[in-house]
Amino acid sequence: MERLIFHIDVNSAFLSWEASKRVKNGEADLRNIPSAVGGDREKRTGIILAKSIPAKKYGIKTGEPVTMALRKCPSLIVVKPDFRLYSKCSREFMDICRKYAPMVEKFSIDECFLDMTGTQLIYPDPIKTAYDIKNEIRDTLGFTVNVGVGSNKLLAKMASDFEKPDKVHTLFYNEIEKKMWVLPVGDLFSVGGATAEKLIKNNIKTIGQLAKADIEYIKRIVGVKMGEHIHRFANGIDNSEVSDVRDEAKGYSNSVTLEEDIVSSEAAKPVLLALADSVASRLRADEVRTSCVCVMIRSNDFKNKSHQRKLYEPTDVTSEIYETAVELFDEMWKNGKPLRLIGISLTQITHEKSVQLSFFDDEKQERSRQLDRAVDSIRNKFGSDTVTRGALYNSGIRVGKKHKASQDEKNRIK
Repeated sequence: MERLIFHIDVNSAFLSWEASKRVKNGEADLRNIPSAVGGDREKRTGIILAKSIPAKKYGIKTGEPVTMALRKCPSLIVVKPDFRLYSKCSREFMDICRKYAPMVEKFSIDECFLDMTGTQLIYPDPIKTAYDIKNEIRDTLGFTVNVGVGSNKLLAKMASDFEKPDKVHTLFYNEIEKKMWVLPVGDLFSVGGATAEKLIKNNIKTIGQLAKADIEYIKRIVGVKMGEHIHRFANGIDNSEVSDVRDEAKGYSNSVTLEEDIVSSEAAKPVLLALADSVASRLRADEVRTSCVCVMIRSNDFKNKSHQRKLYEPTDVTSEIYETAVELFDEMWKNGKPLRLIGISLTQITHEKSVQLSFFDDEKQERSRQLDRAVDSIRNKFGSDTVTRGALYNSGIRVGKKHKASQDEKNRIK
């Protein structure tokens, strides 16, 4: 049976989600004015995480300092990131996707794969179904998505990156030459900037040239493993399955893929704090604690690393999770390679009622726990943006890029 895969990608997710929330409250639509998600406008600190199309016309770029963006456009509206809002919107649009597909894989906070193989009797016209999903998300939730329809995950994802926003595109095997091979080699999924530069220097400028090149030649340029990988992708070959592991209830994870690479620890630490704050609050909401913290990173050449540490005792305290995450990050990120993803996962989950207070449960730790719960209570009652961690407020969350998205979910990891 021929495979049929959809890839759903939210258009400019962070800005769209903030805009749709404000429109529901009767405020101006940020998507129609020069606006951005990023640091603190008054303090003029932080980095732009996402921008509107009108802001782009001023030359504002994702990843640049807010101060620079404000010089380009003094009237720029800058709003702070709201990771809880992003998590909520992510769950809502994926719940709609699950109405249509028997198998949905969350790829990041703002994108997912749907395996529609074998659904022809229910949905005889896959293109119409793609439009139905797109339109239901737009009309129900107030933000737009692109839908890529293809013969495998790679082709579906490539298709969803074609013209935006609010579009449906196809990329089947018989369309590869016309639609994909003409694109610059750097547009091929998993080809990072450094790899693209090497290929271009060796006269491999388009995906089609990469697909037709001798594989041994490609391997000499970028290495054996990467060469084999990108040569397969250039020819549209991808046998990976759509996998839904939501029922593997073993932990909590929260990761962020950013549009611009993180190149300094100073930019990484606010990201880690924001992720730790979000994931720890979910622990407390479920009255559980973690005994193991893991930090995950992905460099701009798509190489993944992770480092974990077992805690002396279970915790749900944001500061403790954050401090451990920073230590793990510093131990792991020593080569200074630009990073496109940072994540935190918490495993070895213990229910609070089964946790025994130890000799080391000191007064300072208990004060931190009470402060966390007070913050949770205020946010739950008045909104997630009513209380901001001091370090995040002062820095304006200097996150080096736009979250393509977070796996900011209460979702469970293997």
